[in-house]
Amino acid sequence: MNKILPSPRRNSYMEMEEIYFWTATIHQWNKLLLDDTYKKIVINSLCYLSEKNLVDIFAFVVMPNHVHFIWRLNKMNGKQRPHHSFLKHTAQEFKHKLTCENPARLLPFMVNTANKKYQFWKRDSLAIQLYNRQIAYQKLDYLHNNPLAGRWQLAADPCSYKYSSASFYEHNKKQFSFLKDLRGEF
Repeated sequence: MNKILPSPRRNSYMEMEEIYFWTATIHQWNKLLLDDTYKKIVINSLCYLSEKNLVDIFAFVVMPNHVHFIWRLNKMNGKQRPHHSFLKHTAQEFKHKLTCENPARLLPFMVNTANKKYQFWKRDSLAIQLYNRQIAYQKLDYLHNNPLAGRWQLAADPCSYKYSSASFYEHNKKQFSFLKDLRGEF
């Protein structure tokens, strides 16, 4: 008898005060974040979490249908871990913006569950703990080069992609107040 095994869950758990490479993906790989106004919702959420000292953000990139961060969770946001607050807040903002500006764009995010009507982020974000400098820099390079990947081609070089920390590391341009330097952590 052939049993269908459930697909393994991705590791999404993060310990407080440890540095992680973290990926969250928009539900059904929808390219919601292609529009800069939705990217700004992500950036504003990172600003808030950083200003409240809930996280340290070392690197990020906002892609059309996913985000990559290198960050450290510092403390709980009430009863929630900061990454849960990020996902919840951005989802609420996405819903509000779509409801006001283009309700038809909500359709791909409709779900039939008991606890919610819409889902903007896929379950099981990916969290990879960064144990040493070599792994951290490999993830940093991956994150910054993501916009150049063949399927995206969002920029000619990492520093020319606006919604990324690449220019901070390459040219010492601090366009985002929440960024901290990863190079001092290992």
